[in-house]
Amino acid sequence: MPESMTAQATAGARISFRILGPLHVEGAAGPVRIPPGRQEIILASLLMEPGRVVAADRLLDLIWDEAPPDTARTQIQICVSRIRKSFAAAQVAATVVSRAPGYLLRTGEDTVDLHVFNRRVTAARVLVKEGRLAEAAESLRGAVALWRGPCLSGIPSESLRVRGLRLDEDRLAAVETYLDLELTLGRSHELVGEVSRLVHEYPLRERLRGQLMRALYRSGRQAEALEVYRAGRTLLAEELGLEPGEELRQLEGAILSGDPALLDGVASLGAGNVRSPVTVLRGPGPYAEERPHQLPADTADFVAREQLVGSIEAALTGDDDRHALGLVVIAGKPGIGKSAMATHIAHRLGATRFPDGQLYCDLRGAGTEPVCPRDVLGRFLRALGIPGPVIPDGTDERAEMYRTLLATRRMLVVLDDAAGERQIVPLLPGGSSCAVVVTSRSRLAALPGAQRVELDVLDQAQALDLLGRVVGADRVGREPEAAAALVRTVGGLPLALRIVAARLAARPHWTLASMVHRLANERHRLDELAHGEMTMRASLSLTHDGLGPTEQRLLRLFSLAQGPTVPGWIAGALLDDDRPVPSDLVEPLVDVQMMDAVAVEATGEFRYRFHEVIRLFAREQLAMHDGPAEQRAATERMVGGWLAVTAQAHARVYGGEFTVLRGTGRRWHPPPGYVDRLLADPVGWLDGEQVNLCSAVEQAAQSGLDELCWELATTLVTLFETRGYFDHWERTHERALRVVRAAGNTRGTAAVLASWGTLHISRQQPEAARRSLETALGLFAELDDRHGLALCRRDLALLERQGGDDARALVLYEQAARDFDRVGDTVGRATVLTQSAHIWMRRGENTVAQSQLTESLEIFRSVGYARGEAHVLRRAGQMLLQRGEHDRAEQTLTGVLGMVRSSRDVIGEGHLLRNLGEVHCATGRYDRARTAFEQALTIREQIMDHGGAAAVRLDLARVLARTGAAGRAGELLEHAMVTFQERGMRHELAEARGLQGQLRRAG
Repeated sequence: MPESMTAQATAGARISFRILGPLHVEGAAGPVRIPPGRQEIILASLLMEPGRVVAADRLLDLIWDEAPPDTARTQIQICVSRIRKSFAAAQVAATVVSRAPGYLLRTGEDTVDLHVFNRRVTAARVLVKEGRLAEAAESLRGAVALWRGPCLSGIPSESLRVRGLRLDEDRLAAVETYLDLELTLGRSHELVGEVSRLVHEYPLRERLRGQLMRALYRSGRQAEALEVYRAGRTLLAEELGLEPGEELRQLEGAILSGDPALLDGVASLGAGNVRSPVTVLRGPGPYAEERPHQLPADTADFVAREQLVGSIEAALTGDDDRHALGLVVIAGKPGIGKSAMATHIAHRLGATRFPDGQLYCDLRGAGTEPVCPRDVLGRFLRALGIPGPVIPDGTDERAEMYRTLLATRRMLVVLDDAAGERQIVPLLPGGSSCAVVVTSRSRLAALPGAQRVELDVLDQAQALDLLGRVVGADRVGREPEAAAALVRTVGGLPLALRIVAARLAARPHWTLASMVHRLANERHRLDELAHGEMTMRASLSLTHDGLGPTEQRLLRLFSLAQGPTVPGWIAGALLDDDRPVPSDLVEPLVDVQMMDAVAVEATGEFRYRFHEVIRLFAREQLAMHDGPAEQRAATERMVGGWLAVTAQAHARVYGGEFTVLRGTGRRWHPPPGYVDRLLADPVGWLDGEQVNLCSAVEQAAQSGLDELCWELATTLVTLFETRGYFDHWERTHERALRVVRAAGNTRGTAAVLASWGTLHISRQQPEAARRSLETALGLFAELDDRHGLALCRRDLALLERQGGDDARALVLYEQAARDFDRVGDTVGRATVLTQSAHIWMRRGENTVAQSQLTESLEIFRSVGYARGEAHVLRRAGQMLLQRGEHDRAEQTLTGVLGMVRSSRDVIGEGHLLRNLGEVHCATGRYDRARTAFEQALTIREQIMDHGGAAAVRLDLARVLARTGAAGRAGELLEHAMVTFQERGMRHELAEARGLQGQLRRAG
């Protein structure tokens, strides 16, 4: 073993807690005896997740399974108290803290062997990506050397035993991967003995057997390599009655034929174990990792504070052996340049030091409603490639998924305008490969491990540089004394200086001296510019007073728009101005930097953003000059504009105003040509504006605009359902339901409840869906609203179908279709036909099913509703499979697969690959079935859909069992059964156990 490897293996001397083997605790005063039983279970659970709360209920389940005694919580408290005393007596550098709803263990990462293992595996991933294979293998060997036997052996807990088995599997995967790497590096002679021992220890593990065959062959021992294959084949036949897997068979053939590729080390990096945490070492699967680049544009006239920039960059990047997260908090007064500094540094470091992408979020900490961490995590997970329906509901679960995705990536996260530590902590990655920049008005002193930088005002040289960049260096050079006086007057505050410089740039006939004279007239306010909000208000008033009446009014009304950036047509709505180029209204505000143009839309129009301090100033002006009636009218036009464009987006997706209810709220229509360009990609527009659209629902609710509120919320389901934005669906409907009920709006209440029922169906909550839908059905019946009745009955029929009452479902479908016909909703009718066709398929009435599918397909195609067409064609493919028309089924499903791939529907892609695998199984084309199932499995693992992945593993195990790969099939079944058991998937668990029994009987 290399010296450096030995050093790594023995570096664990500082490790206090060992769970990679029997539980062992070591303090400065010596070993700690943890009594077997409850104390062992509690400590092991805490060690699995140091720094995170382990709920007391979880500990109850681990210790007592399903029947804890009445004194269970007291007994846990006693055990925790004894663990604390044991730690204190042995001088263990760790504490157990009570933290609702349970306990957490505080200790350093290097003190727990499991986390040292994970860090070394993560380091190996990075090294492989950089081409440093020898160092990667060395890192993995150091990780494996931490094991002292089966993980958590001897602890009496079935759940912990299962987790221990998973970790033991991770160890084996790490072993196999470093062997692959070292074979690639030409170390075959050195590895023969080690791999021979491993094959003897794990004789059914075909990957190890293949590695031994390659090592022997490359060492000139061809006969022995073939004997290893024959011994494995005999063992499989005797133990399981199976032949070796395809990979081993191909390897034997290559050895017999003397294939020169066997001497190429890279060939050893081929097949592998998709379940291992180190699978990324073997390169990406069929889908590339998402690499988001969310940073706002860098400031063109940014004035670098080189020493400060250098220190921040050093803190973020650190040395190559850094083991902690690079975390920098940039704090300072409003307008001091925090966001500009963070963005500038992020752009400088992004491409070279953080090549896997940059995440960005404006946390709106200065506003009245800061963004909650749960929502930020949802946005980040989607940016990282996780579809909406797969994203967990809880903040903790989202944070865990987020940390898992970032564990193997080198990414920079910029969290702008944070409100406090609670908002930040869930958004921090768990490993050292990433870095985080936080900006905030407060110092966030309680944020652990952060380097804090407090920005001060610009010195004279920097301020003059900034002034010259905005107004022109020659202009500053002509009046050096006036320029210096101007800098002194505004106190070097970047925002104030930019505002003043913008006025000069917009008025080239003004001298700098004249501007100094203007500021001198209000010196008592500007002298306080660096001391707080009141002085900032005075500085902003200088620019505000120079605007015309229309621009002043627009500035005030624009403060009603709550989104982080807004399109130019909002100005037209606020002023009720229908000019064809609405951005012309905003440009005067941009000229004096009271608003920023931050992006260009596909229409060629700009998007705009307030600096938060200017927004507060504008709101104060609004309260002074515009009464409640004027504010409500402007809000109504703005929300009416969002509704008008959203309704058109829905119509372009569905081919008309189908499957949606219209209200009586007043709409405001942006210029038609502008909207046509805006909605070239209607779902893309809805997705890009979802923050503003959800804010508009909230504003409508706050202003009591109940008709606009419910109609906008329910129309947005076009986006929520397509992208899986269930959180936004729920939140908007909660607000809409409150406002319509408060207003006594029966139809609005029914519409929101009906839409909420659809949400519950999407979340697989049938009872909640039924309650909402039946209440809505009663209200629509009172109103004799046929369209609403049709929508409710369609979804109630789906619930009956899912519950197994096909007869009741068909009655409801028939009623829904009749009402859809009465109101002219052809897409609604086609949806009913598509869903009810599934019942006729199950009953064997394929003629009826085919007739319904044909009609619905014609409707969807006639209106251009592509998503509906994909649903029909997938159902048609399933029917063809059921009828035994396998070629046509394959052709149909393959076509639909192309459709969902073009629309970036990863979930649908996984479903269709599985369907295609079923087709190939039915025709005996097991190699193709295996490929399809493996691709489906890759997708499910990529989006972290563990239940779906387990179901596909069961499909794949069936194929492997048929093709003689019983060993691999057994491994897949074991992995799948753990998930089935954890998630209560009883039917799938029973099928897996049945197949496992068949394999054992066959052996």
